[in-house]
Amino acid sequence: MSIFGRKNAAASDAPTSSVATAVAPERAALTGDYTIDPSHTTIGFVARHAMVTNVKGSFQEFEGTLHLDGTDPTASTASLDIKMDSIETGSADRDGHLKSADFFRTDEFPAMTFRSTGAESLGGDDYRITGDLEILGTTKQISIDLEFNGAAKDPFGNERVGFEGKAEILRSEWGLTWNAALETGGVLVSDKIKLNFDISAIRNA
Repeated sequence: MSIFGRKNAAASDAPTSSVATAVAPERAALTGDYTIDPSHTTIGFVARHAMVTNVKGSFQEFEGTLHLDGTDPTASTASLDIKMDSIETGSADRDGHLKSADFFRTDEFPAMTFRSTGAESLGGDDYRITGDLEILGTTKQISIDLEFNGAAKDPFGNERVGFEGKAEILRSEWGLTWNAALETGGVLVSDKIKLNFDISAIRNA
């Protein structure tokens, strides 16, 4: 993930060399280490249920860090640790099932982790970060597409950056295979899971 300076309309119409000169100082100023702010960050997921609707959920407890490099986006990194017992879907019974041996086995595997291994700029405010996602002791590589939402200093003096991200995974690749057949055909829970990230991170002092 990387930097992320937005271009204004005038800069977008300027010659390439002028644009680079204009945005480089802003990007360089964002270089540094950041801590994800859980109170202003959402890490969510969407699963298809009974072939007809979506169930949305999120994790309430997690911690993570970012290193942003404003001059070399490929040097930016991210790390995330999620407490699996903090899963919430709006149904206590469903949450309990997800924590059980049928799904996340949270007593044996209390955390899900992500460690980035690469980052790239896709142009404009769009970036892609690739890394290792570990669930149930199994590690697979995923790619997360990110959009930079901006940078600002909040009323308390914290320097913040924000991103929105999304990815899709097949849960079966991490051993999450529980399901139930429907009388009308199909299965109760989709294999494909959509991951959604709305991240606010504070620059370290």
